[in-house]
This record gives sequence, C-alpha cells and structure tokens, in this order.
Amino acid sequence: MGVGWYFTLTLLAVTTAVVNGCPPSDRAALLAFKAALHEPYLGIFNSWTGTDCCHNWYGVSCDPETRRVADITLRGESEDPIFERAHRTGYMTGYISPSICRLTRLSSIIIADWKGISGDIPRCITHLPFLRIVDLIGNRISGVIPVDIGRLQRLTVLNVADNLISGRIPPSITNLTSLMHLDLRNNRLSGELPGDFHRLGMLSRALLSRNQLTGPIPGAISRIYRLADLDLSLNRISGTIPESLGRMAVLATLNLDFNKISGNIPPSLFTSGISNLNLSRNAFEGTIPDVFGPRSYFTVLDLSYNNLRGSIPKSVASASYIGHMDLSHNHLCGRIPAGSPFDHLEASSFVYNDCLCGKPLKAC
Repeated sequence: MGVGWYFTLTLLAVTTAVVNGCPPSDRAALLAFKAALHEPYLGIFNSWTGTDCCHNWYGVSCDPETRRVADITLRGESEDPIFERAHRTGYMTGYISPSICRLTRLSSIIIADWKGISGDIPRCITHLPFLRIVDLIGNRISGVIPVDIGRLQRLTVLNVADNLISGRIPPSITNLTSLMHLDLRNNRLSGELPGDFHRLGMLSRALLSRNQLTGPIPGAISRIYRLADLDLSLNRISGTIPESLGRMAVLATLNLDFNKISGNIPPSLFTSGISNLNLSRNAFEGTIPDVFGPRSYFTVLDLSYNNLRGSIPKSVASASYIGHMDLSHNHLCGRIPAGSPFDHLEASSFVYNDCLCGKPLKAC
C-alpha cells in the first residue's frame, strides 16, 4: 500500500512536471541554439540546465498557457546583476543557429549588442508566424535581409542596425503592414528604397543612415501618416526632396545629411512640424525660402555645406524657436539679421560664405 502510494505520487509529480514544463522539442531547439554560441565571460548559459526551459533559463520566457517558448531576450548591454557583478558588458561569438526556427511559437528574438556574433540571419525565421520583434542590433551579422521577410505579418520591430548586412532592402519588406520601428542603420545596404515604401502604413521610425543607398526619396513616403522620424543620412541618395514631406502630420525629425540631394529646398519644410532638420553636406541650390513664421520651431536646423545663395531671410526672426542653426559653407551674402535667434549663435554658424557680415561676424 505504501509503495503503491509512493509510486502514484512520484508518477503524478513527473506528469505534472511534464505538463507544466516546456516541451522536450523546445528544450532541444534551445540547446542546439546555445551550442552555436560562445559566451566566455558572464556565464549566462549556466542556467540552461534541467528539463524545464521555462523555469529560470536566463533570457527565455514561455507562454503561461501553452508552455511553449515565446521570447528569447539576450542583451549584451544590460543592467542585470550578472553584468553588474562582472563589471563589464557582454561579448559573444558564434552564429544564430537555424535551430531557433524550431521554436514555432516565438514572439520575439532579441540577441543584441554582443559585438562578436557573426553569420547570416537564418532565412527560416520568416516561417515563424507569431514573430513580433526581431532585434539583432550591435553584432557582426552579415549576408542579406531574408528575401521573404514580408511573410512576417505580425512584425512590429525590425532592428538589425550596427551589423555588416549587405544587399538590397528586399521588396517584400513593404508587406510588413504592422511594422512600427525599422532600424537598418550602419550596415552595407545598397540599391534604392522600395518605390512602395509607403505601404508601411504603421511605421513611426525609419532609420536607414550609414549605408550605401542610392536613388531618389520616394514621394509617396509622405503618405505614411504616423512617420515621426526619417533618417537617410550618410548614404548616396540623389534627386530632389519631395515637397510633400513638409506636409506630413507628425514628422519631427528629418535627417538627410551627407547625401547627393540637389535642387531647391522645399519651403514646406520650414513651416511644418519638423523640429530637427539636417540637410547639410548635399548639393542644394537656390535661396533659403523666406517663409519662417510662428509654426517654425527648430531644435536643430543645419543647412551647412551646400550651394545656397542670396541672403538670410528676415523671416527667420519670426520663428517661434531656433536652438542650433548652421548656415556655414554656402554662398550666402548680406547682413546677418539682428535679434533672436541670431543673438545666441556663434560665428561658426556663418563662416565660409561669400559675403555675410554683421554680428557675430565682422561689421558690414
């Protein structure tokens, strides 16, 4: 009787553990994923022991109902006690194993800021239908963005910044109609922006600086109603600025510096809601539009290193606020207006023009 009762309790405990733990298939996939990585300093994988990968496995979270692995969150820069005790940020080498794709209920993959992880983005991640977040920033990942990335209909964040990714932005990316945050900065991407980029209707941030992108800015981008931050700086973008960008409802930051953009600067940019406007180091011509007014509010306004001519518009003084303004390295001429914002700007904001004069430069 006692032995039978003990056997029943033991069987019940084992059954409960199996029911409440993660499936053996998920555990095996995680261990195969771990085997492709080498983390020599912090020992973050030391907790990946035991049969239940949903319980105290560092960086692993499971769905409370299905007990399937839902999130992998491994950040090389963290405030976790493991990092604090070691007094260092993380460093990890190896590659992201395709075995991660056997975790078919994954909602987020965050493997960020490890500095040494290389290899490609596993193409098979495009077959994970529940993915909402892919964050691989700050590694040495190379290869291309998977060509069928557009299959991930639930994806809201795609961040592969600060890697070595090359090739073109795949056309299918515009199928990601739930995408809100796109960060492809500091890679080796080339080619043009997809012409139907405006299909990313939920996008609020498009950060694509420090690549090798070419071609024009698609005018239809202005149809992305929620877009607040557009950064195309340090590329090889050419053509003109679509005038419609200045009519976007919530666009607050527009960084186009270090490109090959030409033509006149659209007047709409100076009466819009844009507060951080950097157009420096391009090939803009013509005059600075004399359209500033109470709606003109700039924390940063940088028009330096262009081919702008004429005088500084007097209407600049009617802007509600201009914190930093740089008009240096152009062909401007005439007297620098008096009063705000000119009374707090230094000479460096006006140097290397043809014949500007007045405070803070030499007297006229």
